[in-house]
Amino acid sequence: MNRRKSLAMENVSMVFSIYDLVLLGLKEMEQLRYLYSVVVFLIYFGSVFLCTLIVYVVQAEQSLHEPMYIFICGLMWNLMVGSSASLTKLAIDLLSGWTTISLSQCLAQAYLIQSYGVIEMVTFTIMAYDRYLAVGFPLRYHSLMTNRMALQCLAIFWSVILIFMLISVLLVIRLTLCGNGINNVYCETFSITRLACGSTVINDIFGTSWTLLVYVGSLMIVIYCYIRTFLVCLKISMEASQKAIHTLVTHIITFSTFTAASLFVVFRYRLSGGSLSTATHVIISVGGLLVSVILNPLMYGIRTEALRMKMIHTLKEITYRETLGKSKNGLTIK
Repeated sequence: MNRRKSLAMENVSMVFSIYDLVLLGLKEMEQLRYLYSVVVFLIYFGSVFLCTLIVYVVQAEQSLHEPMYIFICGLMWNLMVGSSASLTKLAIDLLSGWTTISLSQCLAQAYLIQSYGVIEMVTFTIMAYDRYLAVGFPLRYHSLMTNRMALQCLAIFWSVILIFMLISVLLVIRLTLCGNGINNVYCETFSITRLACGSTVINDIFGTSWTLLVYVGSLMIVIYCYIRTFLVCLKISMEASQKAIHTLVTHIITFSTFTAASLFVVFRYRLSGGSLSTATHVIISVGGLLVSVILNPLMYGIRTEALRMKMIHTLKEITYRETLGKSKNGLTIK
C-alpha cells in the first residue's frame, strides 16, 4: 500500500514538473483583464520612470552624493527589480489571457519578489539607523557613516538576503507537489509549499524563523531609532528639528505602510484558518505590492526637498533640449 502511494506521489511529481502551475488569481481578473492590464502597465511605467529619474539625479549631482541618497537609490533599484519581476508579467498575462506558469519560472519569480520584499525591509532599517546617526551625532556623522560604508552596508545585507532566499527556494524544489493551483497572480514559496503532499515542516520552520527574524528585528531597530531621533529633535534648534522631523515622517510613512502591507501578504494563509477566497488573496497580494511601487517614488521624490528641486531642474533641462532640438530640425528643413 505504501509502495503504491509512493509511486502515485512520484507520478504526480512528474506530471507537475512537465505541466504548468495555474495562477488562479488571473482567472478572478478575467472579466476586466484588459482594463487591469492597462492600469498595471501605467503604474509600472510611471513608477519605473520616477525611480530611474531619482537614481539618475543622485548619480549626476555631486551635492547628493551622501549616504541618505545612496540608500534612497538602493530602494529605487530594488523597487525596479521587484516591480519588473511581478507587474510586467501580470500585465502581459492579463493582456494575453494566460493563466499558467512553468514551475521553473514560478520559482524564479518567487525568488525575485520575496528577495525584493526582504531587501526593502532591511534597507528601511538601515535608513532609520542612518537618520539617527545624522541627527544624534551631527559632528561625528561623516566619520560614522561615509558613502563607502553606505555602499558596503547595502552590498553585505543584500548578499546575505539573496543567499537566504536561494535556500528558501531550494527547500521548495525538493518537495513533491500534489496540486497545481496557486491562489495568487504571481508566485511565492508560501503558495507553492501549500501544494506539497508530503511533510513541509522544514520549510515551515525555516520560513517562519527567517520571516520573524527579519520583521521583528527590523521593527525593533526602527522603533528604537525613531524614538531616539525624536527625543534628540526635542533638544535641538527649531529649524534643525523641523528638517529632521520632516525626513523622519517620510521614513515613518513609507516604512509603516510597507510593513503593514507585507505582513498581510506573508501571513494571509493564517487568516481565518487559511479559508480566504481567491479574490481576497488577489486583493491582499496585489494591493501589498502596489503600495510600495506607487508610494516610495512619490514620497522620496516629492518630500525630499533637495532631491525634488534637482529632479525638476533635470526635467526642465531635458524639455529644453528637446524643444531646442526640434527648433533646429525645423530650421534645417526650411
